[in-house]
Amino acid sequence: MPDLKAAFDAIDAANARDPDQIDGVPAALLYGLRMTSQQEHLYPDASDPLRIACRGQHIERFALPRSDYPENRAGYLAWRVEQGRRHAARVAAIMTEAGYGADDIAAAEKMLRKEGIKRDPEVQALEDVACFTFIRWYLGDFGPTQTPEELLRIVEKTARKMSARARGIALQEFPMPPALAAAFRD
Repeated sequence: MPDLKAAFDAIDAANARDPDQIDGVPAALLYGLRMTSQQEHLYPDASDPLRIACRGQHIERFALPRSDYPENRAGYLAWRVEQGRRHAARVAAIMTEAGYGADDIAAAEKMLRKEGIKRDPEVQALEDVACFTFIRWYLGDFGPTQTPEELLRIVEKTARKMSARARGIALQEFPMPPALAAAFRD
């Protein structure tokens, strides 16, 4: 019988090894907990594979530093693809140990590799949760490090990744200046 708690515990244990800390908590562990919080808010009836993909979205991300890749767009994209592959493989192993079957594991892997954004509802749900997590927990600190033009570009790009439903919720929940709010309107 599949054991969601065992899967979460294994993901949390892996992420607890992150040497980067936010307020005394390993950054990867905190990110996973925040992803689960946003998933429960946006998709309270989510399947176990979606719940696990949300919790494991950045599992052990710290093990493959961005600095291992060239500091250009191609390097960034290659790093992200490899992270998705690694996250999917690691979560698949955890799900196997937690008693999940091949179909559930394949679904979580697909989500973590971002295969089917805008076409597969669960892949899109994971992306919505990731965008909400970024906006709610990380944009406030990240925003001031960008020029106003670059911040607008990032917000527009984030909004484009989201479903229409998630953009509508974001407009209701996040106070935004008019220029940023425009990115979330259909």
